Amino acid sequence: MDFEFSARSLELQKQLRDFIDTRVVPAEPVYGQQVTESGDPHFHPPVMEELKAEARSRGLWNLFLPHEKWGAGLSNLDYAPLCELMGRNLLAAEATNCAAPDTGNMEILTEFGTPEQQERWLLPLLNGEIRSCFAMTEPWVASSDATNIQSRIERDGDEYVVNAHKWWTSGAASKRCKVAILLGVSNPDADPYHRQSMILVPLDAPGVQIVRTLPVFGHDAGGGHCETLYEDVRLPASNLLGEEGGGFAIAQARLGPGRIHHCMRAIGLAEKALELMCERAWTRSPFGKPLAEQGVVQDRIAESRIEIEQARLLVLKAAWLMDTVGNKGARFEIAAIKVVGARVATNVIDRAIQLFGGAGVSDDWPLASMYTHARTLHLVDGPDEVHKQQIARRELRPYQPASS
Repeated sequence: MDFEFSARSLELQKQLRDFIDTRVVPAEPVYGQQVTESGDPHFHPPVMEELKAEARSRGLWNLFLPHEKWGAGLSNLDYAPLCELMGRNLLAAEATNCAAPDTGNMEILTEFGTPEQQERWLLPLLNGEIRSCFAMTEPWVASSDATNIQSRIERDGDEYVVNAHKWWTSGAASKRCKVAILLGVSNPDADPYHRQSMILVPLDAPGVQIVRTLPVFGHDAGGGHCETLYEDVRLPASNLLGEEGGGFAIAQARLGPGRIHHCMRAIGLAEKALELMCERAWTRSPFGKPLAEQGVVQDRIAESRIEIEQARLLVLKAAWLMDTVGNKGARFEIAAIKVVGARVATNVIDRAIQLFGGAGVSDDWPLASMYTHARTLHLVDGPDEVHKQQIARRELRPYQPASS
């Protein structure tokens, strides 16, 4: 395994670190103040547009996209440390136009979109002019198994009619969110993996309704996580993404890179939590000596460092395999890091909260918000149990008795 970063990646790491430290971190209180003063938790503050303009002027834009025509042209391995840096700050990904769910949507529009679809939706997304959402999960079925999806996409002449009830449609509460990529059943008589299709649904189309936002651990901000309803939404057939019946395959193509991006950012979250923990340990002195000199605190800091290093190496291995043997060849490593990344981030942030005491669960420090994000990672893009099941089946298969 070759984990050496290219000269370009190393230079971009330096530039991105400087941008985050000198521009993004100082903008955090301004961002919060502008949202509060607006009275709308989903308000898009002007300071974010200032950050985006600065990032673009510095060449720190669309770094996630490996296609040189559209993005930075970086390999997964070269992008990994950049994504980790973004994970340390909850504004950095959007500021550099590398935020989910837009990243995954841009990737599949690049790979599967028609020239017309790319002109209408991909280019504005690449320019950071609009946002998008991904409508897959449904409230009435176990959506961790995508073959359970019940939403319908039915052909009617030159149109498709969409009827769907979705939730956890992240980003749909933002006024800048203009399009959803929706997964639904178009071929009910086909085998389970060819029944679904994906279609582009403008959010201003008649019949589309944002029912409500769904708070996460009591937090409801940014683009929100929404319950969305699509009732007899008529769309031109040209809105179909890829081939009819190809929705499941496109979803898998989208989720591979998306999962590794989540894991990279999770490592950044864990690093930031450990940094805060170490700083705090020297400023509090219960029972006559700093927390940093308490054995239990040292043990937790050591465990956190070990876990982070292990997780980072596994993430880099997965990224390297994606570059060398493809997403399919790296599917088990991707499954493993999806579990490990969320677990390590949650563990380290939880330890930091415990060390901070009451301050750790307040909004005076970012730990509570970081924990909310990390804990949610155990569920998004497939729950931990699904990924562990996939890994276990591979491990068990060589030992399966012939009669079974």
